[in-house]
Amino acid sequence: MKKLISVLICVLFASVGISGQAKIDRKAVVDRHRIVTTKTNPRSPAQVGNGEFAFSVDITGLQTFVPFNTMSQWSWHSFPLPESCKVENFKRLTMDTHGRDVPYELPNPEQPELSAWLAGNPHRFNLGRIGFKLTKPDGTPVTETDLSDTRQEVDLWTGIIYSQFKLDGIPVSVKTACHPTSDAVAVSVESPLIRKGQLSVFLDFPYPKDDQFQDCLGTYDQPGAHQSVLKKQEKDRVLIARNMDDIHYYTALRWTSPARLEQAAGDSPHHFELCPENTDRLEFSCLYSREETNGGLVADQIFRESSAGWKSFWESGAAIDLSASKDLRWKELERRIVLSQFVMKINEAGSLPPQESGLVNNGWYGRFHFEMIWWHGVHYALWNRWNLLDKSLSVYRDYLPTSIERAKRQGYQGARWPKCTADFDREWPNLIHATLIWQQPHPIYFAELDYRLHPTRETLEKWKQVIFGTADFMTDYAFYVKDRDQYVLGPPVFIVSENTKPEETMNPAFELSYWKFGLRVANEWRKRLSLPVEENWKLVEEKLSPLPVEDGVYVTHEGIRDMWTKYAFEHPALIGTYGMLPGDGVDISVMDKTLSKVHNTWKLNDTWGWDFPMLAMCAARLSHPDKAVDYLLNYPAFDFDEHGLVGGGRAPFPYFPGNGGLLTAVAMMAGGWDGCPAINAPGFPKDGSWTVKYEGFNKSL
Repeated sequence: MKKLISVLICVLFASVGISGQAKIDRKAVVDRHRIVTTKTNPRSPAQVGNGEFAFSVDITGLQTFVPFNTMSQWSWHSFPLPESCKVENFKRLTMDTHGRDVPYELPNPEQPELSAWLAGNPHRFNLGRIGFKLTKPDGTPVTETDLSDTRQEVDLWTGIIYSQFKLDGIPVSVKTACHPTSDAVAVSVESPLIRKGQLSVFLDFPYPKDDQFQDCLGTYDQPGAHQSVLKKQEKDRVLIARNMDDIHYYTALRWTSPARLEQAAGDSPHHFELCPENTDRLEFSCLYSREETNGGLVADQIFRESSAGWKSFWESGAAIDLSASKDLRWKELERRIVLSQFVMKINEAGSLPPQESGLVNNGWYGRFHFEMIWWHGVHYALWNRWNLLDKSLSVYRDYLPTSIERAKRQGYQGARWPKCTADFDREWPNLIHATLIWQQPHPIYFAELDYRLHPTRETLEKWKQVIFGTADFMTDYAFYVKDRDQYVLGPPVFIVSENTKPEETMNPAFELSYWKFGLRVANEWRKRLSLPVEENWKLVEEKLSPLPVEDGVYVTHEGIRDMWTKYAFEHPALIGTYGMLPGDGVDISVMDKTLSKVHNTWKLNDTWGWDFPMLAMCAARLSHPDKAVDYLLNYPAFDFDEHGLVGGGRAPFPYFPGNGGLLTAVAMMAGGWDGCPAINAPGFPKDGSWTVKYEGFNKSL
């Protein structure tokens, strides 16, 4: 009874924060973290966007000096297949799996060209570049160093970027925004330079480049490989048809000031210039679309709708205010929280799970990673913005048939989810991708979050087939060892940290706990549907091997040698069993000792961004709130730049799972978790250094 009362009180706190507190002034919280910069960071752009589409800019408010990217959830491209290659002819390789030769998606040395093509295709591409053509009075091009008094401010509350600079003392003012629901950008620029003929606008279109990691996507030196055709042209708008191999899309440019569009000839057929006439002001919009369109919205309407859309976003969901805290680090933590919400809404609130670098650039060819969907998206559920996550979770229903085929091909029941794929389910041949398993229980976790927010029959039916297919595979994948009278996971298995040999790895701690959680919740789902318990699921859950312990602490996997000297780097996933996860199979006293061991031993400069939120969540659950805060703030490997983009450590830049992890940890530390202490903000210190006002959070599992 006491435990029930404690949980109910925690639910209350999660809803309202400090008892009797005034409603948070959300605009004040957001406005004090406006982004102000004075020069271009060549790797870290300012952005406007809506989750489906993003436009990245330099200090001018456009892509003038750095060819930053314009990206959409639908901008996927594949190079033509190598001659004589067919995808259906790819031969999978087998690995011994408990005495069976199981086919896996691995690079085939007998098919090197096809293996490489499957790795690199499809990939995300850059829709096009928009920039200012700035010239000196003598006609020579301007560089950023020629500008003075440069200042850029990102108004987070409206989503509008304001950029100012001077050329030879002549001022230029620029506004940039994105429509909240369309792949459209609006620009307004005012300057006497326009009338002088020293400022115009160019559009340029690159061809995709075969690189796994790219800051600026595409190449501009293959004009013959693609086509840019003026499909329609009127006095205030044009429609450009783009053709790249099997990809076709359209760019609609519309302006409200006197201007004409010119297309370059010769070696630059993909370069267009919008030339204003007799004016000091130019306003235009640019809409990118897969379908032919009659023209985009006028710029002024996009500015208005951007303001309304962002206001609605900030006024929805949860909020947190740390400004009354005595700990001087409050402002940096709050800055990270606010900017993370902003960049996640721009880059990671679309119809597909996001890639690691969102819509900023390409990492891993722009593919999304199924194991990382958790870190990209769980915060939306806890911050009461479920709708921003739910649309991308349709990938589990969409990819269920192919995941069932994958499992069947390998001799398993149920559905085996891929590791790294694109806008359709075709796995990238790779040993890690083929043998990683910690993504498998994710849909059960998401379904449980959904049901807590929407406890209806509709939710149960929505997830039923996904959960049953997932649990069937998890049950069949676990291998029964008669001598132990236990089920084991692996080999072969690549663990979360991806730093051990899969053919020698068995019973990783994180995966064991997640397997127990998934099978437990799957049977809870059956009970909610008035179906009998699935005995096979229950049997595997109960007879799954215990989490491996050596010398009184958990270790990464069973039988690992010299772990604390050779393998204490990369993701310390053993901590995630009681941080990211609620602790199925975990002994709390052993976990407390394990956290201390990790804290003192792990090479935290050799980690990736979400490791620190994972450590923070574990520390919070173990009643070490001071450590929880430290993990979110005190480590160079968990760095947030001026735009709120995460870098540091071993992660490629930017690394959005770090932003998602921060928001997840903060939501848990403020709003609580199942069985949390019945106190306000249970994951924050109670020594008077932190005053945490919050509202609207949902509890973590």
